[in-house]
Amino acid sequence: MSYQRALVTGASSGTGRGVALALAKRGTEVWAAARREELLRELCDEAAAAGGRVHALTLDVGRADETAERVEALDREIGGLDLVLANAGIGPPIRAQSMTWQKVKPMLEVNVMGCIATLTGALPGMVDRGRGHLAAVSSIAAFRGMPTAAVYCATKAAVSTFLEGIRIDLRDTAIAVTDIRPGFVKTPMTATAKTAMPWLMELDDAVATILRGLDRREGLVAFPWQLAGLSSFGRAVPSTLFDPLMSRASRPRRRA
Repeated sequence: MSYQRALVTGASSGTGRGVALALAKRGTEVWAAARREELLRELCDEAAAAGGRVHALTLDVGRADETAERVEALDREIGGLDLVLANAGIGPPIRAQSMTWQKVKPMLEVNVMGCIATLTGALPGMVDRGRGHLAAVSSIAAFRGMPTAAVYCATKAAVSTFLEGIRIDLRDTAIAVTDIRPGFVKTPMTATAKTAMPWLMELDDAVATILRGLDRREGLVAFPWQLAGLSSFGRAVPSTLFDPLMSRASRPRRRA
């Protein structure tokens, strides 16, 4: 699959940056969106040194109304986006015992409203042109609720369900929809995590997996396969077993 123009949000670091750079190296003109402009400039310079074209787009997807308007305007101004990857997201751990609306709200604004605003900002133009590709980075965490991650899991489940619904609506069109559900990937976000991260994946491998799934226009790209398979199986485990198992696993270990 060859994309002429693409938008990638959350492109200042991690997976978003990796995908934006990889697309640019393949010849796609990329608009990289994030809040940290200085990091976007560094991405633009690196892409240019490799012969690619990346444009910095300072954008806070947590402002959903503004995000939808700016994406729609960008799509119109540049002659149409072929690919939109809503990657921006946050995921700080929050235990129910210390949960407040003030802690919950930012994750909903970025992960759910910001993601859907990004996609729906580009959708009208794609429908008019009769082609395009919408994708978003959800998570393997969307399969079930997990300890200290109730809000994060809920936001990713919402994104995955949204993608599934519009994929069905657009099934008879030339607009593809891809739900990307990564497990643990070596990024600045996971570098500070204090929990176990089984099958931690190198960033380059994750980017290659994502691009391969996009090229094939797959509806679901879940990886690594070990964690994806385990998580899928976990959906069938009854709550009477799942709840106490996860509760024990999340308890701090006592020192000998």
